[in-house]
Amino acid sequence: MDSDDSKQTKVVRYSGSTHKQSIQWDDKGNKLFTSGFAYYRYFRLNSWMYIYLNENRNLDICVADYFDGAVVVVSAAGKLRFRYTGPPSTPQESFRPVGIATDSQGNILTSDDNNNIHIIDQDGCFLRYIPKCDLKGPRCLCVDSRDNLFVTERHTGKVKKLQYYK
Repeated sequence: MDSDDSKQTKVVRYSGSTHKQSIQWDDKGNKLFTSGFAYYRYFRLNSWMYIYLNENRNLDICVADYFDGAVVVVSAAGKLRFRYTGPPSTPQESFRPVGIATDSQGNILTSDDNNNIHIIDQDGCFLRYIPKCDLKGPRCLCVDSRDNLFVTERHTGKVKKLQYYK
């Protein structure tokens, strides 16, 4: 959620129409999420397209923050657990997450601007990439109850189903 002046971004948890929690700052008072409005004005983009979120089986909130170049994971209590900024083996390659989902094992799956799909565990450790499978601009991700991964393609508008566990 962006503030009325679009200068702050926070995650707000509701139960029905009752406000339960707002998550915006870490323990040191730093912003957890970027505010999309400044980037919208600079890049002329819709900022809503660049913040994605999902909740894993532990009730952690997992946020793919495109402009921050990170997956930000906070606990159910709203405390920062970790920031994933891409696998350690590719520090020169920029990481811009553009979709996020979680599976039955608690793993976090995120797509990036480099046509990769990363699988990281619930503690932020990179596990592996899903092979490209001829995807053209993977964006939004969804995992069903059988751990099938559905991926939308930015360039074709298609939805593809992938089985990524062997």
